[in-house]
Amino acid sequence: MEIEARFAERVKAERLARGWSQEELAHRADMHRTFVSQIERAVKTSTIRTVGKIARAFDVRPGSLID
Repeated sequence: MEIEARFAERVKAERLARGWSQEELAHRADMHRTFVSQIERAVKTSTIRTVGKIARAFDVRPGSLID
């Protein structure tokens, strides 16, 4: 599986496990909801900065979202 697909899968799984909407994650990560949607569908390739913002929103290590 490609790294983008793994990241997309893990972001969505983590978000759903917390009961957050895409809007809630977007707010906590300081990004637009449509960008979160694109990340979860692996339509957009995430930068290391984006990975960091999402990891901070979840309060997890960035590596846990891509390992």
